[in-house]
Amino acid sequence: MDTSIFHHFDDIETKEIAPGFFSKLIHTETNTVNFIEVKAGCSVPRHRHIHEQCSFVIEGEFELTVNDIPQLLNTGLFAIVPSNVWHSGKAITNCRLIDLFSPVREDYKNL
Repeated sequence: MDTSIFHHFDDIETKEIAPGFFSKLIHTETNTVNFIEVKAGCSVPRHRHIHEQCSFVIEGEFELTVNDIPQLLNTGLFAIVPSNVWHSGKAITNCRLIDLFSPVREDYKNL
């Protein structure tokens, strides 16, 4: 197997990036992909960053608040949060998410 192209998901270490947010992070030249499992009731406070963020719910429900407007994300609704826009989030149920960041989250490389 060409290990420069193909990788085993199980080989990625799970890191708790915030209380109740358990991530497997993949960094490419231009993006960071964050596979997250979140415990119900756990939240991330209002923040912003230079990265464009695409958020997808694979399982469960997650309330994403963008510019102080809450929206319930589920498997049928995703979000594209522009660079430097204020946002926060809370897991309504146990959930699994995928967040895609561009450019690469250098801060996440150091976790």
